[in-house]
Amino acid sequence: MTKENKNDKSTEQKILEVAKQVFMEKGIDGARMQDIADKAGINKALLHYYFRSKEKLFEMIFMEEARKFMPKVTSIMISELTLFEKVEKFVGEYIDILLQNPLLPIFILNEINRNPKEAIKKIFGNQRPPIEKVDEHIAKLVKKGEIKPIKGYELMVNMVSLCIFPFLARPMVQWITKTSDEEFLKLMELRKKTIVKFVIDSVKK
Repeated sequence: MTKENKNDKSTEQKILEVAKQVFMEKGIDGARMQDIADKAGINKALLHYYFRSKEKLFEMIFMEEARKFMPKVTSIMISELTLFEKVEKFVGEYIDILLQNPLLPIFILNEINRNPKEAIKKIFGNQRPPIEKVDEHIAKLVKKGEIKPIKGYELMVNMVSLCIFPFLARPMVQWITKTSDEEFLKLMELRKKTIVKFVIDSVKK
């Protein structure tokens, strides 16, 4: 790779990192290309050289962020693990991703509310989450009398809600619990075990 190509790659990567921060904080409607250029330390003309429009830049960021956890959680739910192992792994993976990207839930939900059909298509493509597989697994366990009756989607919604709500309501949660940013993240790390126990206890006979 030539020095010029390396510089181009470095500048492009810096723009993407800055754009991610700006879009996460302000969303596509609140963000301006000038904001991104200023934070990246470049002029607006150079920003447009790398990325023609705010919409194209946003789409690249959104696709990258929204798909960070879908392949992981999908593979977990269709794996050969036991149901309780799936719950533990699912919650662990989900919380880890949110700890690394605390603004991700608001970022994704804002875009879903702004443009539902397009956002969902970008996240999932043409493939729906494997709820049927989860239903089949749960139905077998219910039939054996190992767990209480519950639908696959209910289990998924319960897990996702318990993981995601504290991050969506972070300012309120921190105010109520009187925690700093660092303390909040530690609390969320501890919630892994709490959520797993809560979910398993809710279905275990």
